[in-house]
Amino acid sequence: MKFRLPGLALAAILTTAPAAHALEFNQYQHGKSSLAFVYKQMNVPVDGQFKSFRAKIAFDPAKPAAAKAEFEIDLASVDAGSKDANDEVAGKSWFNTKAFPIARFVATSIKPLGNNRFEVAGKMSIKGKTQDLSTPVTVTQQGNSATFDGSLVLKRADYGIGDGVWADFGTVANEIQIKFRLVASAAAAK
Repeated sequence: MKFRLPGLALAAILTTAPAAHALEFNQYQHGKSSLAFVYKQMNVPVDGQFKSFRAKIAFDPAKPAAAKAEFEIDLASVDAGSKDANDEVAGKSWFNTKAFPIARFVATSIKPLGNNRFEVAGKMSIKGKTQDLSTPVTVTQQGNSATFDGSLVLKRADYGIGDGVWADFGTVANEIQIKFRLVASAAAAK
């Protein structure tokens, strides 16, 4: 009996030791993540998505101010509902993917709002134009993974998206609703 008690105590220490270290969510899981958008064409909502994007995330819920996030979108991976629409949106008047293949967001600050919500501020760059951007993000932790959900409105005119005949907001609205879900698994913070 004397040998079992120390063994049980050691087992208890070993199984609770990882909990003493904070989890940092830094292993991005593309297959579980999504990036979608909704825009209005002639006042009718149209859904779309980007199929190829990458994220670098380092987020410790106990230290949100130290978090880092960078997000890159392969603009040619746009799915606007049909091949014709995809070709048009990838073209020079819209994303001009030959000259500007990547859109990028880099977080500059992350502040807690309470109830697992955070205000993420940063710089969004599309077509060589960079704008300040801020959006609330809800973080849901389940086991060793965290889901980062958020939405925001981009104004396409701020980035020169939709030139020429497409510049008329009566045809395609200026506001584009972006919805994202990023999933990352955790590694023990060092």
